[in-house]
Amino acid sequence: MESFLFQTAIYLAAAVIAVPLASRLGLGSVLGYLLAGIVIGPVIGLVGSEAQDLQHFAEFGVVMMLFVIGLELEPRALWDMRHRLIGLGGLQITVTTLAVMGAMMAFGQIWSVALAVGLALALSSTAIVLQTLSEKGLMQTGGGRSAFSVLLTQDIAVIPILALLPLLALPFVPTLAPDGSISHLPEEEARVAMSLVDGLPGWGVTLVTLAAVGVVILGGIYLTRPLFRFIHAAHLREMYTALALLIVTGIALLMNAVGLSPALGTFLAGVVLANSEFRHELESDIQPFKGLLLGLFFITVGAGINFQILFKDPALILGLAVALMALKGTILYILGRVFHLRGRDLWLFTLSLAQAGEFGFVLVAFALKQNVFSQNLAAMLLLVIALSMLITPLLFIVYDQLSKRIGDKKEDRDADTIEEQGTVIIAGIGRFGQIVNRLVQSSGFKTVVIDHDMETIEVMRRFGVKGYFGDPTRPDLLRAAGLDSARVLVVALDSPDACLRLVTHARRERPDLHIVARAHDRSDVYRLYRAGANDIVRELFDSSLRAGRYVLENVGLTEFEAAEAERTFYAHDRYTVRELADLWDPNTHSSRNKAYVARAQELEKELETALLLKLETDENTE
Repeated sequence: MESFLFQTAIYLAAAVIAVPLASRLGLGSVLGYLLAGIVIGPVIGLVGSEAQDLQHFAEFGVVMMLFVIGLELEPRALWDMRHRLIGLGGLQITVTTLAVMGAMMAFGQIWSVALAVGLALALSSTAIVLQTLSEKGLMQTGGGRSAFSVLLTQDIAVIPILALLPLLALPFVPTLAPDGSISHLPEEEARVAMSLVDGLPGWGVTLVTLAAVGVVILGGIYLTRPLFRFIHAAHLREMYTALALLIVTGIALLMNAVGLSPALGTFLAGVVLANSEFRHELESDIQPFKGLLLGLFFITVGAGINFQILFKDPALILGLAVALMALKGTILYILGRVFHLRGRDLWLFTLSLAQAGEFGFVLVAFALKQNVFSQNLAAMLLLVIALSMLITPLLFIVYDQLSKRIGDKKEDRDADTIEEQGTVIIAGIGRFGQIVNRLVQSSGFKTVVIDHDMETIEVMRRFGVKGYFGDPTRPDLLRAAGLDSARVLVVALDSPDACLRLVTHARRERPDLHIVARAHDRSDVYRLYRAGANDIVRELFDSSLRAGRYVLENVGLTEFEAAEAERTFYAHDRYTVRELADLWDPNTHSSRNKAYVARAQELEKELETALLLKLETDENTE
C-alpha cells in the first residue's frame, strides 16, 4: 500500500510541477507530461518497470479521448467539411504514409513494418497545434482552418489504423533469453477473458460483429434517454459520472468481446450521441478522467523512453527526427499550394503540422503490443516522435518571423483594384461588419467593403455582396475606396492592433471623417478613443446588455422597468468610459492603477444608486 501511494505521489507531483511550467513556456501540456515522465524515469530513476504496467491502464484514456472526439463531431459538420477532410486531410495521410513507408523499405524493413511506421508518423500533434493556434489567434486564418481540417482527418483516421495494425502483426517478435539465445513469443500471449466469437465460423463472426456495432448505435439512440431519466431520479451528481463511465467501459468491453478496437466502438457511440441533449453532460463527466488518464499515459511514455539509444547514436536519432519533419513539411507545402494556400497561410499550414504527434505514441505502443514492431524499433520511434514534438515550438517562432517578412508583400501583389467609391467604407466583413453592411445597404446607402480574407470575400460574393480583397490598413486602398470623400468609416477588423492603426491613419488624413470602430474590450476603447474614433462599439457589450434585460424581465421586473434599467446602465457606462479614459494608463494594468480603480469603484456605486432611484421612480409613477 505504501509503495502504491509513493508511486501515485510521484506521478501526480511530476504532472503538477511540469505541466504548468511547460504551458507557461508555450510548450503545451503534452510536452509537459512527456518531460515529467523523462525526469522521473530515465533522468532521476524514481520509476522503473512498473511504468509499463501502468501504461496499459492509462491507455484507457485514449479510448475516452476518442469518445469525446466523437461527441464533438456532428454528422452534418463532417459533411460540410468533406472536401478538405477527404481531399487535403486524406491526401496528407496517404502521401506521407507512402513516403515514410518507401524510406523504411529502402533501409531494409519489410513492407508490413514499414507501412505501420508510415501510419504512425503520418499523424501530427492535435494537442500542440490546436493549443498554439488558439493562443496565437490563428485558428480563423486560412492556414489555421486547413491545419484543423487535416488534424480532424487524422483523428478520425486513427480508428481504421487501430483496426488495421493487428493485421500487420509479425508471427513472432525476437527477444533475448537469459542464456543470450533468441527466443520467440507466441503470436497471442493471452486471449480475451470473455469472447463472443471464439469457435464461430467466419460468417458467424461477421454477424456477431455487425450485431455489436448495431447494439452500440441503437443503444445510443434509444437507451440513453431512459437511462438518464432513471439516474436523474436519484438526484445524486456522482451517478451521472458513474453512468458516463459505464457507457464507455461497457462499449469497450463489448468491442473487445467481438475482437474490435474499443476505441472504434466508443468513437462510434460518441458520433451517435453528438446530437443528443446529453452530449455536454457526458463530455463534462468524461473530460477529467480523460485528461488525467491521457496525462498518465504520456508520463509513462516519457518514463519508458530509452535514452541509451539516443546517447548511443544521437546524430542518427536527431537526424531521423529532422528528416521526418523535412519530409512531412515538403509534402504539406506541395499539398498546400495544390489547395490554393499562399503566403503566410501556406507557411503556417506547413510548419504547424510537420511534427509527429501524440497519436504516434498510441499507435507505436499498440503496434508493439500487437507484435508489429520490435522493442528496439519501437524505442527509436518513440524518441523520434518526442524530439519532433519538442522542436515544434521553434517552428512556430520561425513562422512568426516569416509572417512579418512576407505578409505585406503577399497583400501588395494580390489586392483587388477598387473601382468604385461609396458614402460608407467598411473595413472588415466578418460577423460584425456583415451586420453593419446589411443594415446600411438595406437603408439605401452605398458601401465599399474591404477585407483581407479572400475566402470571406468569396462567400459574401455568392450572396450578392460585393467586396474587395486587400489589407484595409493600406493607405492606397483606402484612397481608392474614397477616403477623401466618404462620410463614415467603419473599422470592423478582427485584430485590435490593425483597428488602432487604421483609426489613427484615417483621423490624420480626414479630421472631419466620422469613424465607427469595433473594440475588443475596454482597454481597446480607450486606445481607439485617443486615436480619434467617434463611436466605439465593444464586441459583446450590446448583446450582453440585451441578455441582462431578459434576465431582469424574468426575475420580477416588468418589460418597461427592465428596458429603463437597460437604458440607465447604457448611459452610465458611456459616462464611465469618458471619466476613466483620462485616468487610463496604457503602460499600467488597470487593476494596478490606483487612481483608476478608486474612480471605477466610485462610479460603480453611482450606478447602483442610479438604478435603484430609477426603479423607485418608475414604481411611484405607476
